[in-house]
Amino acid sequence: MARSALTIVAALAAVLATSQAAGADGLVDNVNGMTLDKDGKVVRFQAMLVNAQGAVVRLLSAKDKRPEKLDWRADMKGKYLLPGMIDAHGHVMELGFRALELDLSDTKSLAEAQMKIAAYARDNPDKAWIIGGGWNQETWGLGRFPTTADLDAAVGDRPVWLARADGHAGWGNTAALKAAGVTAKSVSPAGGRIEKGAGGQPAGVFVDAAQDLVVKILPQPLGKDRNAAFLKAQEILLGYGVTATADMGTSIDDWLTYRRIADLGGLRVRIMSYGMGVDTTVQIGGTGPTPWLYDDRLKLVGVKLYADGALGSRGAWLKAPYADAPGQTGAGFMNDTVLRNRMSRAAMDGYQVAVHAIGDRANAEVLDAIDEMAQTYKGDRRWRVEHAQIVDPVDLPRFGKYGTIASMQPVHETSDRLMAEARLGPQRLAGAYAWASMLRNGAKLAFGSDYPVEKPDPWAGWAAAFTRQGPDGQPFGGWQPQEAITREQAWWAYTGGAAYAGFAEDRFGRLAPGQKADFVIVDRDPLLASPADLRATKVEQTWIGGQKVWQRK
Repeated sequence: MARSALTIVAALAAVLATSQAAGADGLVDNVNGMTLDKDGKVVRFQAMLVNAQGAVVRLLSAKDKRPEKLDWRADMKGKYLLPGMIDAHGHVMELGFRALELDLSDTKSLAEAQMKIAAYARDNPDKAWIIGGGWNQETWGLGRFPTTADLDAAVGDRPVWLARADGHAGWGNTAALKAAGVTAKSVSPAGGRIEKGAGGQPAGVFVDAAQDLVVKILPQPLGKDRNAAFLKAQEILLGYGVTATADMGTSIDDWLTYRRIADLGGLRVRIMSYGMGVDTTVQIGGTGPTPWLYDDRLKLVGVKLYADGALGSRGAWLKAPYADAPGQTGAGFMNDTVLRNRMSRAAMDGYQVAVHAIGDRANAEVLDAIDEMAQTYKGDRRWRVEHAQIVDPVDLPRFGKYGTIASMQPVHETSDRLMAEARLGPQRLAGAYAWASMLRNGAKLAFGSDYPVEKPDPWAGWAAAFTRQGPDGQPFGGWQPQEAITREQAWWAYTGGAAYAGFAEDRFGRLAPGQKADFVIVDRDPLLASPADLRATKVEQTWIGGQKVWQRK
């Protein structure tokens, strides 16, 4: 057996060894347990009875008599127990690949990034391409996009391709552009932009659809590489206490990886999958969403579409030009007709529709489309708007119609606030990251992280949601503090709200009879912790379906 195959087998063996199989009636006892009920009210308990199917039978108080006949009992010695956290918007395979490839997300300057890129190239002389991502020119304080010359200074003998932190731009060196055949004559495709320099030469950064000019020639990972990336991503998610996640933009290869790992018994985290575009979704699901597979571990729920790009790369589609780039308004990825056709094609087969929209014009376009689609496709459709970052205040009330879900990421607000001010100017931020307004207008709120753009850390997101402050406690009083929500509302958006957003509220998202026994053991009471202490929460154990699947070493 090849070394790589042995590595995968060993990794799967480790996953299985970590699992404490219940397989029979058991009791999780002596806990400081807390959950939310369907109305968002806090419920506290001291023990939880779990059946052989991994579902909660009953929550017990200290006074309640414990069953005498049990197949197993876990004494948690007074530790804090919460329902597992759910990330409503992430990218599972990208998280794993980012962790295994060159990761620039921790770099604070261009110079630091160049040193890390050069060191990675030296340490990996066998790699024909240097591939990775995580760079952010805003974090670097660069005041511009990086260039081919900047990248050539780090690595000039091999092609290098690095995705921006948000995945909406890519950065290549001269060798990469040459290999892709990109020249001054290359034209920016619809929905994309080639950054140009002197004489019209490509400057090195490709925004949104223009990335395909280079991405199409990148070496593709093998099945064993995908297996390794998934197992790494799963380990990271479980370590943060994430027991379920929406996978936004599942490819055919991603779906096959999840099935392959599940067939081997290694799938632990629950995945609510949204196919990348209509064609991919139909290829996977055929006539409609799949049933829940592998004991409620995997389901194709719907389709992921894109209305625009990201704010950081000025690809978000705005109603008025960028304040720091007067000639640009971003770009819409589809015209109104195409968007409606794709939403209709998905909806007619019962797929849930989730549309990425960041700029105010993109959000308005998606809301217009939902208005029209809802007249034809009745019932509980749960139209999703992913990110909903910059919304014109006049459009905010429209999120309360037709059960529309605002799938948002609190950490984007704390990470992006200064950049958002620069991109838009303070006068256009009244509808930015507007969580409280979403709830007031009757929208359903679901929280996630958009990992690997941000870390899949629900504790940091939870703290950001009710403080509107970053880890440094800034700004004082919170940024746009009128949009802060309560601690309990934020908790629900990371649990019951995120489950509801994926049509999974009948299975998980809270701890109650009939719900899956997905829970985490943590080192503090998150309802009493200060924002700083909440951010510092350490997950000690993660359980899914009444089985312990991860433990801090």
